[in-house]
Amino acid sequence: ERVWVGCRLCGVSGGQAARRPELALPWDDPLGGCRGCAEPIAGPSWAGPRPAERHSMLPRHVQRLGRDWVTHWNGSQILASNNPVSNCMRWAGYCPWTSFPLPAPVDFSANWRLPPFFGPWRQFQNFHWQLDNFMQNSCFHLPNPSMKSEGEEPLTKKRRLSGQRDTSAPEEETNFFNQKEALCLSVAQNEGKHSSKKGTVKRQWEYFCQHSGPMKIFENKETDQSNTGSETKFDFTVMSYNILSQNLLEDNSHLYKHCRQRLLIWTYRFPNILQEIKQWDADVLCLQEVQEDHYRTEIKSSLESLGYHCEYKMRTGRKPDGCAICFKTSKFSLISSNPVEFFRRDIPLLDRDNVGLVLLLQPRFHCQSNAAICIANTHLLYNPRRGDIKLTQLAMLLAEIASVAPQKDGTFCPIIICGDFNSVPGSPLYRFIKEGKLNYGGLSIGKVSGQEQFPRGQRILSIPIWPKKLGISQNCVYEIKQQPKEGNAGEKLEAAKLDSTQEIVRESEKLSSKLQHHFKLSSVYSHYFPETGIPEVTTCHSRSAVTVDYIFYSAANDEVAAQPGAEDSFHGGLKLLGRLALLTEKDLWTVNGLPNENNSSDHLPLLAEFRLIER
Repeated sequence: ERVWVGCRLCGVSGGQAARRPELALPWDDPLGGCRGCAEPIAGPSWAGPRPAERHSMLPRHVQRLGRDWVTHWNGSQILASNNPVSNCMRWAGYCPWTSFPLPAPVDFSANWRLPPFFGPWRQFQNFHWQLDNFMQNSCFHLPNPSMKSEGEEPLTKKRRLSGQRDTSAPEEETNFFNQKEALCLSVAQNEGKHSSKKGTVKRQWEYFCQHSGPMKIFENKETDQSNTGSETKFDFTVMSYNILSQNLLEDNSHLYKHCRQRLLIWTYRFPNILQEIKQWDADVLCLQEVQEDHYRTEIKSSLESLGYHCEYKMRTGRKPDGCAICFKTSKFSLISSNPVEFFRRDIPLLDRDNVGLVLLLQPRFHCQSNAAICIANTHLLYNPRRGDIKLTQLAMLLAEIASVAPQKDGTFCPIIICGDFNSVPGSPLYRFIKEGKLNYGGLSIGKVSGQEQFPRGQRILSIPIWPKKLGISQNCVYEIKQQPKEGNAGEKLEAAKLDSTQEIVRESEKLSSKLQHHFKLSSVYSHYFPETGIPEVTTCHSRSAVTVDYIFYSAANDEVAAQPGAEDSFHGGLKLLGRLALLTEKDLWTVNGLPNENNSSDHLPLLAEFRLIER
């Protein structure tokens, strides 16, 4: 009697090479090979050729494919898996035994061929591969035609959600196909509004209407009759877009292993970025990661030819990129441009080269001559473990806005703040922007931005965070230093008493762990899809898919709940008319994440339409 002698390549014995029982198929293993090397295990000569030898020409990853997938050729002829659809859809390359990603089957390649054990090829080929034909809890994913070339498939990606909850939990996705229209809202709607390319995930405009009840979302723009005749209307659009500096792309190439190399070249990327700007045609552009040499040679001239005036602030030190604000000269005129440098040589805390830019613009329409809008743009520090630096940089930006936005009557003009804040929704930094206050006592520096689910920065924020010589108070405004004046002895004594009182106030403020600002800000985006609770995504690469980009604005008083001081702080305000919908992580991985063939940054552009209300 003969026995199995084991694998002739890896040396695993027949008993060791047996498949694990939980992976056993309902019939004998058609490949009958060693899981370690995909080679057939030697057997008795009378047993005849092993099944794997009949398919010896198949690629190894296809041979392994048959071990974990089951075919059910029943009446519906559906190719199914033992695993639920969520487990194979949630990540590209989620299954470790395959070397290619598993995108959603929206674009099935007819060039794909399956081995004979999958059933009659003609029946398989003629099957109508549409999303509705798959079972709710199982489906088979086939490569996208845009990823056919050998060597161009993305590697298996390990992605962390960086503080946001796992949006692909099985209990949430068991209803995926029942909620297909809600999940694919941005793909299925607005079909004819913008021209589409192959492999593009479409984004729809969402319009808002609020009369006496809660705000509602419409797919088509409707005339808003909610304003009275006492208000003058001026509508405009604002885009915030991190266009991905080429130098930063090349310095962080590990984030783009899923991309084809030709898609990462600047000569390929810039025409795509410019086309996006042309397509959405925003009145104001707030751009981050604008590389200085590209801005000087290409970007500025290209945008000026489209009717924009450009203001630019490069990062300090040797950093070659910066922030730009560009506006249509047919819509606005420039009142002032105010760059903000977050690097201070004399303050060790502020040793980073990030910058901001604050513009005061005057709308070109016939109404009050003193109407103005303050537009701010920034890119805060990335480092998740330095929340102290992030909060200080934000306070410096808010202080500059507070010095630019006041009007003659003492109120603030409408304010829009755009940028990449490197912080996730719900984080302490995000809440500080929206709520106008933050008690940071006992808060560790690694939790400020919420970028890491398990923060590595455990040091507690000092009180106060920044030194007094920065010249910015805990209310995020510049401290005014008054020069002593000549006078009699009585006036000098009174001034000395006043200085003593101010010093006491400063000492009490120094010991306070509360930050404040005087702006009543709202976010254009809600950060979660209301129908499903799945997070929106503004950036997506090999290691992360989260929201870090925002557009904040000072809402008109009738758009937000009444807040103390709101009537006194703002004159009129901004009404949000519409926004360009964001996407889910799943949506983006159907086109191989970011950057891809049509979207040449690792961030999505944010776009909103506002109405300026002057009362």
